[in-house]
Amino acid sequence: MKRAAAVLIGGPPATGKSTLAKALAPRLGAALLDLDVATGPLTRVVSELIGVRDLDDPALGRLTRDARYDTLLDLADANLGAGLAVVLVAPFSRERAQPSAWAATARRLAGDPTMVWLHLPSEELIQRLTRRALARDEDKIRDPASFLTGLDLEPPVVPHLALDASEPTGRLVRSVLDHLSR
Repeated sequence: MKRAAAVLIGGPPATGKSTLAKALAPRLGAALLDLDVATGPLTRVVSELIGVRDLDDPALGRLTRDARYDTLLDLADANLGAGLAVVLVAPFSRERAQPSAWAATARRLAGDPTMVWLHLPSEELIQRLTRRALARDEDKIRDPASFLTGLDLEPPVVPHLALDASEPTGRLVRSVLDHLSR
């Protein structure tokens, strides 16, 4: 199988990005780099300073988005430089919607990254958010209509592998591995 330099797993909240990454990374011998894990402690500090709990809040995003993604991509670059493949987990909203942002990310990863896009119907997203019951999701669960109105559920405009996140994790892993082996 052709070893991918970088696999970027994106999608809306609660689509199973982290779950897929945790199952996929060992199969690729890859470092697992999750945006929330890598930047969570510092993002929480900023969040507390401005009084926001939701990581998707636009005010928090304006203050932290660029620094968070720079951190994630710097970690990926360090691992790639050490000869390790990487699996990155983040929404990748800008990268999937703007070809220029995707091109800049691909250049930073110095290879041929693969975008994996997980998608679910809106109703299933709300059910999963409710089941996981994280504090950061309270506003989304309290007012699902507003959350869904502000959520971009469109697939990436850049080359990607689209996967139905309702499929079992093992099947999703096989789909990614099959895609990478082509």
